Amino acid sequence: MGIVINMAKFKLQELFNSKYPVIGVIHLLPLPGSPNWTGNLTNVIERAEQEAIALETGGANGIIVENFFDTPFTKNRVDTATISALTLVVSKLNEICKIPVGLNVLRNDAISALAIAYVTGIKFIRVNVLSGVMATDQGIIESCAYDLHMYKRQLMSRNDAADIKIFADVMVKHASPMGTHSDLLFSAKDTVERGLADAIIISGKATGDSANLDDAKLLHEKLPDIPLLLGSGVSEENIRNFKEFTNGIIVASSLKRYGKLENPVDADRVRKLVGLAKIRE
Repeated sequence: MGIVINMAKFKLQELFNSKYPVIGVIHLLPLPGSPNWTGNLTNVIERAEQEAIALETGGANGIIVENFFDTPFTKNRVDTATISALTLVVSKLNEICKIPVGLNVLRNDAISALAIAYVTGIKFIRVNVLSGVMATDQGIIESCAYDLHMYKRQLMSRNDAADIKIFADVMVKHASPMGTHSDLLFSAKDTVERGLADAIIISGKATGDSANLDDAKLLHEKLPDIPLLLGSGVSEENIRNFKEFTNGIIVASSLKRYGKLENPVDADRVRKLVGLAKIRE
């Protein structure tokens, strides 16, 4: 008898209740354990709650939380105080939001993200380097797929953690691929087939930079059954071009007040972008 591997196809609509979900990003103010921590977690939580409300009332289909302002990042495991703060923030957002909440622990602490998801009951995490090797400003970051999936299996032995979906970047921004993963299609296939990602993400070279439209077309054509998310540089001007070749978007900069990264989310900007995304439906 041959080995049977469960490769059931996941669809974004199952989680986000939308054919083309708009997932808004909450960039948390500096957390304890980071160089720019100010000592006031109440401010962090209050701003995160305000941004979550703006995203939900603006019509976003999901939220993903990031410790974005914790720069400079550690490349792997974050500080224990950071994990504690993230758990508290995510738990509060999950309580007040009716839309799904996810988490990305920068730079690449997928183990902590999964643990927080398991404890708080959120349903998805983003992993910047699930498969392959990337040269980054934090140094060389290697695949975490084996450790992540073994930890997920360990959690499942105690309770069902199977519903926590893993969204993984392919050639993540602020990084350069090394070895065979410099080929986009090869990297995408490896991320799904060997890294066991539930969905893949493409982005530009840096935060706020648009992905390459030809890259989206290629992955849409060659991997039509794999959920593909646009992970950076989404705007009112380019969303029409990408909608045909992607299954959803993760967006931050375009939703901020005046489009400035350091500003909070603007509900009106959310409504406008969501309106353009819903044209697809």
